Amino acid sequence: MEKFQTLTSTYVPLPIENVDTDQIIPARFLKATTREGFGDNLFADWRYDKNGAPKSDFVLNNSTYSGEVLVAGKNFGSGSSREHAAWAIVGYGFKVVVSSFFADIFKNNALNNGLLPVVVSESFLSELFEIVIKNPKATVTVNLGKQIITNNSTEKSESFEINPYKKECLLKGLDDIDFLLSNKDKIEEYEKNRLFVY
Repeated sequence: MEKFQTLTSTYVPLPIENVDTDQIIPARFLKATTREGFGDNLFADWRYDKNGAPKSDFVLNNSTYSGEVLVAGKNFGSGSSREHAAWAIVGYGFKVVVSSFFADIFKNNALNNGLLPVVVSESFLSELFEIVIKNPKATVTVNLGKQIITNNSTEKSESFEINPYKKECLLKGLDDIDFLLSNKDKIEEYEKNRLFVY
């Protein structure tokens, strides 16, 4: 995985609450077993009409908004536990999702796939939405090391929580297997010196 330390980016607003994983990546796309191409089908039913043509009123089809950060409404990622939802978001090019609440399973799937879910207060989230409508070039800065997100238009910041192990993995660009391999010597030393009781 790519290392994540500090990111400053414009952001895409999705001010819709209770976005579930079937809306993020509809079930008909779950037959694939690899991650390739999932970004093309992110929010497919909102993004395309029945003939596959882009819907002009959906934010991902609006060139006014862009960036590596998706700012979403409360309760993002509810519903089924499909890991494909994280695949689709990462595949599209997002590195961070900001919301005031995430479903736990989605949050874990996101972290396992190099996507950082950042929980902010309702007031901070509302301000991000208000500002980007007025200025689509507005940016946020996410500092993973310090666990701080900053609205660069107002210079307001909030701290966010993250599992310490997942934080280390993201900072170093490691998935779970990479992390174990990076500690191979320590594991072997532990096993060598461990007392076995039979």
